[in-house]
Amino acid sequence: MNKSHFEKLERMYLQANINTMIFDTTTCNIEEGKSEIGLTISEKYFHALGAIHGSVYFKLLDDACFFSVNSIVEDVFVLTTSFNINLIRPAKSGFINAIGRIKFESKELFVAEATLYNSGGKEIAFGTGNFAKSKISLSEDIGYK
Repeated sequence: MNKSHFEKLERMYLQANINTMIFDTTTCNIEEGKSEIGLTISEKYFHALGAIHGSVYFKLLDDACFFSVNSIVEDVFVLTTSFNINLIRPAKSGFINAIGRIKFESKELFVAEATLYNSGGKEIAFGTGNFAKSKISLSEDIGYK
């Protein structure tokens, strides 16, 4: 395990504009082959029916899967090549937490899955994604520091 790598990924993620400007309560914890991405629910994420829009579910699930994969890829940024999401129940308040884990890895392809839980510990969504290595080096230029 490379704790320094995990910490650099966490800083890179939390300092990205989307997280500092829009998803400003985001939390991130990365370990080898696993990551947890959390968010405190706010009305700014609601659709017309007063619950979180599916795009927020997607973001948390994709990010949790992404970082579970990039936790074991220490030289380049990985890319999502496809992602499938299943929404189970709405969330309206509290803290939601996505836990992502690697399911499969080969030289060219990584598959990860994540489950999103509400503050009561109930599963509210899950997703599976495919990821590939990019040609973009993990460097200070992209916030990896």
